[in-house]
Amino acid sequence: MGQEELEQVTELYNMIITYLVNYSFQIIGAVIIMVIGVFLGRRVSTMVLALCEKKELDITLSRFFASCARIAIIAAAVIVVLPKLGIQVTPFIAAMGALGLGAGLAMQGLLSNYGAGLSIIFTRPFVVGDTIRVQGVWGVVKEVHLAHTLLSNEDGEAIIIPNKHIVGEIIHNSQADTIMELSVGIAYQSDPAAAIEIIRTSLASIKGLSGSRPVQIGIDGFGDSSIDIAIRAWAQTEQFHEVRFQANLEIHKALKENGIAIPFPQREVRMLS
Repeated sequence: MGQEELEQVTELYNMIITYLVNYSFQIIGAVIIMVIGVFLGRRVSTMVLALCEKKELDITLSRFFASCARIAIIAAAVIVVLPKLGIQVTPFIAAMGALGLGAGLAMQGLLSNYGAGLSIIFTRPFVVGDTIRVQGVWGVVKEVHLAHTLLSNEDGEAIIIPNKHIVGEIIHNSQADTIMELSVGIAYQSDPAAAIEIIRTSLASIKGLSGSRPVQIGIDGFGDSSIDIAIRAWAQTEQFHEVRFQANLEIHKALKENGIAIPFPQREVRMLS
């Protein structure tokens, strides 16, 4: 090590020793303040979350308020600590503002997701447990974060949608259920009213259908070979396909047992001489 490098190391060492001597008590006080700030932040966050749950606020909104309370207390502790370490707060805030501006320009997409997340949290077009359709995908809302919303479907797939693709779009919200539309054709000689009641009875025993929303059954149209009966019922989203398959099976079984024919497609061909 050369003489010049040795002098630089010595100067740095002396600077550190001088700083520790001058600010030793301030450093200890700053550490104590930060520990207290982190502790208070966690306690206040827990209290805010408990208060929101007591008031029966949405879980997403409750977590957001709790996180904001914790961050605010920790930020206040940092502002108190900085002057004790010999750091001027005003230039620091100005530097953070300039840094934030540059980061904002570089991360416009991410910031737009956060802005959309705040809009979702405060306007609450849907809450955890609702079934939504947006951007061609659908599922049950499991979590709402500032940057994205997490959906889940019957297959257990996790569907992550950036929030900027939700805000401003047309959202279909059907709460915990999803509409199930079925159709079956019966022969023209069969009684449609009897067939409708048979279908309604067969669906009553299926688990997974919504008990709060009535089943709608009626004549949908008149085909070439059959009277088309349409069925509209609400199924629990996380059992949608299971319920649909079971409903088709029960409808087929009930119609067959009661002598209601489901005709094959037919064509009548006449030979002209």
